[in-house]
Amino acid sequence: MIALDGGTKGDRVWCDGCYDMVHFGHANQLRQAKLFGKKLIVGVHNDEEVLLHKGPPVFNEQERYRMVEGIKWVDEVVEDAPYATTIETLNRYDCDFCVHGDDITLMASGRDTYEEVKNAKRYRECKRTAGISTTDLVGRMLLLTKSHHAPEECIEKHKERVLTLSTDCMAQSPWTRVSRFITSTQTILEFAEGRRPKPTDKIVYVCGAFDLFHIGHLLFLEESAKLGDYLIVGILSDQVPKKLFLDYTCLFLFNNFLKVVNDYKGGNHPIMSLHERVLSVLAYKPVNEVVSGAPYVITDDFINRFKISLVCQGTRVPHHNHSDTDPFKAAKRRGFILFTIISF
Repeated sequence: MIALDGGTKGDRVWCDGCYDMVHFGHANQLRQAKLFGKKLIVGVHNDEEVLLHKGPPVFNEQERYRMVEGIKWVDEVVEDAPYATTIETLNRYDCDFCVHGDDITLMASGRDTYEEVKNAKRYRECKRTAGISTTDLVGRMLLLTKSHHAPEECIEKHKERVLTLSTDCMAQSPWTRVSRFITSTQTILEFAEGRRPKPTDKIVYVCGAFDLFHIGHLLFLEESAKLGDYLIVGILSDQVPKKLFLDYTCLFLFNNFLKVVNDYKGGNHPIMSLHERVLSVLAYKPVNEVVSGAPYVITDDFINRFKISLVCQGTRVPHHNHSDTDPFKAAKRRGFILFTIISF
C-alpha cells in the first residue's frame, strides 16, 4: 500500500516529541503520520529531557502522556522516550520507521535528533501545520494580545512584537515561525470522525470555550461520553449578534456584535480563535461531532435539531457573568437530567 509521501506503508510507525500544551498542530502531525502505516506509536519525552534540550515544559510529563493518549489517531504511547530517536528505539518497539514534520529539531548539543534514523533510511516526513506552535500560544498569553481574534488590518500593529517573540537568542532550538492559522473546510473534514448518530443512540451534549485544550477538558469530555453513545461538543463563538432570536436557525440577526467567550471570561480570552478551538476538540477520541459557533443559550430548537438526550455541565464558574439568562433553562424545563461533572 502507498503512504502519504508515495512510499510503502509500514505496519508500525513511530513519532516522538515533547507535546507540550498539545494543540491541533501536534494532532495534525500525528494524523498525517498515521497515514504512513497501520499503527501509530508515539514516544513522549519526560520532563528532565525536555528541560535539558528545550527548557521547562508548561505541562508536566504525566499530563503530556495522557493528552497524547487521548488523540484519536494514536494507538500506543511510550513514556520517557529518549530525545534523540535511534535505531535501537525503533527496533525495541517494532517500528518500521519514524515520521516527523518538515522542520528541524536539535538537541542541546546542536545535533539533529533524527540524524541516526535519517542515515539508516528509516525516516519519513510529513507537512508541519503552519501558523500554530506552543511558542505562539504562550506568547498570546504572556503579551495579553487580542490580535489572534482581531480583524486582519490590526495584525500589522503587532508585527514587531510577534517577530521578537518568535526568536530567542538563548534558544537551543531554531526559532519558531508565528503566523495566523487560516482553516479550511478540508482541514475540518480531515479531523472529523464522519459518523452520524444512529436512531437509537443516546446523544450527550456539552458546550464551552475549550480554549487552550488541557487535561481537565479531556477528562470532562471522557466522563461526559460515558453517559451516552454519541458526544456532541458545542464550541462557543468569538462573535455573535447581540440581539438573538431564541430560534437557533435565526442566529444571524443585525450587525451589532459581542464576543461571547470574552464577555464571560474577560481579559484577552479566548486565546485561540474559534477554528483553532474546533480543531483542538475534534482531535480527541471521546468527541463524535462539534458544533462550531454554538449558541450560549441551549434552546428548544437546538435540542430538537441535534436530538439531544442529555446535557452535561462542568462545575467551574466563569469569572464574568455573560448574562442573567440560564443557558440550560430549556433542557431543565424539558425534564432532562442535567449532569454536573467536576472540572478536573
